[in-house]
Amino acid sequence: MSRRLVVALSGGVGGAKLALGLSLILPGDELLVVANTGDDFEHLGLIISPDIDTLTYVLAGIDNPVTGWGRRDETWSFMDSIGALGGEDWFRLGDRDLALHVERSRRLRLGQSLSEVTSDICRRLGIGARIVPMSDDRVRTRLRSEAGWIDFQDYFVRQQCRPVVHELAFDGATSARPHADIVAALRSNEVRAVIICPSNPFISIEPILAMSGMRDAIEASGAPVVAVSPIIGGKAVKGPTAKMMRELGLEASAAGVATRYGDLLDGYIVDHADADGIGDVGARVTIARTLMRSLPDREMLARVTLDAADALALLR
Repeated sequence: MSRRLVVALSGGVGGAKLALGLSLILPGDELLVVANTGDDFEHLGLIISPDIDTLTYVLAGIDNPVTGWGRRDETWSFMDSIGALGGEDWFRLGDRDLALHVERSRRLRLGQSLSEVTSDICRRLGIGARIVPMSDDRVRTRLRSEAGWIDFQDYFVRQQCRPVVHELAFDGATSARPHADIVAALRSNEVRAVIICPSNPFISIEPILAMSGMRDAIEASGAPVVAVSPIIGGKAVKGPTAKMMRELGLEASAAGVATRYGDLLDGYIVDHADADGIGDVGARVTIARTLMRSLPDREMLARVTLDAADALALLR
């Protein structure tokens, strides 16, 4: 039986770029994107799934290319009005974006699962690939700062990543069950590659890997595991990855990210800027242009990543 299915672990903005590239070169039924839900939270009475939403908008071609999150051609009447009423306006919900959150929250409160809602929304938006929440069980990322434990969105959006991070926790992860579709895929002997997208390893990928049995299922799949570094030349393309690494006592580098993933990796894609300093990271290194500014960049990096995985598969 040929291995055709690509399983991609992804957070939001950075991961969605590579997920889009993969979706451009693979048939929809050959790509399963596992979305981080550790960022999910309730706000203004609505259930928000930031990484799922970013992936959904990007793969549907309706994302805001300037911000990297939210919808294009967005308007902000709701936020202006809620602010005028003294409501919480620190987390920006555009008018078009708001429709998704309202509809998701309505369906969840009727008893549908997050994966059911996500699947239907993706179908309605014409997305061919499958975007699957890492779990239908509740997992929440929390961070310990000098002021104590804080929720992720408080840290990331309200406080703009200013607090120094001393520790991370993924509440509910050890009891959460990876979504059945993910487990079934990894057990099917049809997985061509497991791709770790260039998302923040701490707050986007580790919540996925922290679920009971997830790492074991990936390793048991027999598929090569290839990660793309989110660090270029010691800096994160977007977000607090490099800052968090330094605060947690890790080297803020492509090599530092590989060390964090440990022996899970078979292959590792790093930018030309990191070619000289990458050293031996315990995985086969491929040097490529990893900065994805354009659609061709996304497609090219997706091809490089799959080529690296296919080359590793031949060595098994």
